[in-house]
Amino acid sequence: MSVRLSAATLEDIAGKAAVPGYDRAKLVPGILHFGVGNFHRAHQAVYLDDLFETGEGHDFAIVGAGVMPSDAAMRDKLAGQDYLTTVVEQDNARTSARVTGPMVDMLPVGDAAAIVEKLADPAIRIVSMTVTEGGYFIDSDGVFDPSHPAIAADGQNPDQPKTVFGLIGAGLKLRGERGIQPFTVMSCDNIPHNGKVCRNAVVGTMRLSDPAFADWIDQTVAFPSGMVDRITPATSQREIDHCRETFGIDDAWPVYCEEFKQWVLEDDFPAGRPALEKVGVQFVPDVSPYETMKIRILNGGHAIIAYPAGLMDVHFVHEAMETDLVARFLDKLEAEEVLPIVPPVPDTDLADYYALIKRRFANPKIGDTVRRLCFDGSNRQPKFIILSILDNLKAGRDPVGLALESALWCRYCRGVTDSGKTIEPNDPNWGHLVERAKAAETDPMAWLAMSEVYGSLKDEPRFAKPFADWLAMLAEKGTAATLKAYLGEG
Repeated sequence: MSVRLSAATLEDIAGKAAVPGYDRAKLVPGILHFGVGNFHRAHQAVYLDDLFETGEGHDFAIVGAGVMPSDAAMRDKLAGQDYLTTVVEQDNARTSARVTGPMVDMLPVGDAAAIVEKLADPAIRIVSMTVTEGGYFIDSDGVFDPSHPAIAADGQNPDQPKTVFGLIGAGLKLRGERGIQPFTVMSCDNIPHNGKVCRNAVVGTMRLSDPAFADWIDQTVAFPSGMVDRITPATSQREIDHCRETFGIDDAWPVYCEEFKQWVLEDDFPAGRPALEKVGVQFVPDVSPYETMKIRILNGGHAIIAYPAGLMDVHFVHEAMETDLVARFLDKLEAEEVLPIVPPVPDTDLADYYALIKRRFANPKIGDTVRRLCFDGSNRQPKFIILSILDNLKAGRDPVGLALESALWCRYCRGVTDSGKTIEPNDPNWGHLVERAKAAETDPMAWLAMSEVYGSLKDEPRFAKPFADWLAMLAEKGTAATLKAYLGEG
């Protein structure tokens, strides 16, 4: 018999899963977090839960906030279970469940006045976010775009902001008016130099309405960069049922994730921070080597396997790794065009790191889907793949395999797998991508002309020529035959 997750039922659940050993009634909010999705609850919230269990950091509990319709649905689900979350960690050899409790509230979604007022609370010393790679309004060169309609609207109505960055700016301004020290702004998204990117978004938004205050933010507020890592699939009815049937916990939105997790942070928190180093967070002067390693090898690796697997109707990521052609495509491309251009990382062997990544991809218990990895390529490709292409070109290396990865993405965006199965929309810009992919059937440069993704790469023959050749081969012979050709077997 299952038990509905709530504060009142924790004693009953204790026999089924680990539950908070600290008194949640004594927690004090010190962090406001935008984007309370699965990754946040499997990563930052778990680290805080670990810390709270040691008896420390109880003044850094989490208050959630959001601006998207999906945030409202999440708030309803979490409020119904007192903001508790069941986190199920799945390794090849074990599966375990724990209930985490560092989140104590979530503000009404889209209520600018309530969010700004909470941002001005002196107890809030860190504002963190997981708003996805596409949520920072940046172009293919990583430059903030102040002309985006959502940002322009905040510039015209700074007292009624609707974006995360407009809200953060308004909160900082109200704190300044009240003589309160600014909070630290901490991005937890998979973007190179995410602290700098986040700074540019906040400063760029505020510059539209108050240039002097924007300069003050730029000079005064801390935006530490960080590298975050934990494979966390989306929750479906499959996970909800598994949680109830396996652990007897009826959770409206449990989080399933791998056992591995990593967090590397620059130690720049003038307003104070929890002692997360006591629970495994690495604090370093410069996070750049770590984030480059992770984004190029892991996130890039996800993209490398995603599109051929998607075109070959492979459903789960571990099944993609069991597909010989896909696995060998990953090995060859990582060895020849990714690992060689990743700068050295302190105390890290890149070959060992890649071996770990492969084991994580192959974990059959995670249930991560190929479709999730294929999602939002228009925002992910510039961060995870294009940078590797550019670095290969700078190093005098021809990115032949990365050109194939781009051709596979293009072919995927036609919206039909090799077997003729329809691919449902899987990108915020899906309609535009389908139109471009179909045009590329006769003119490959129509795809590379997306400057927001490729910059000027269409004018670089060392990339454009192999891209066009691979795209033609995919159209004529299909994914499997094209992978064989790349691997030297046809």
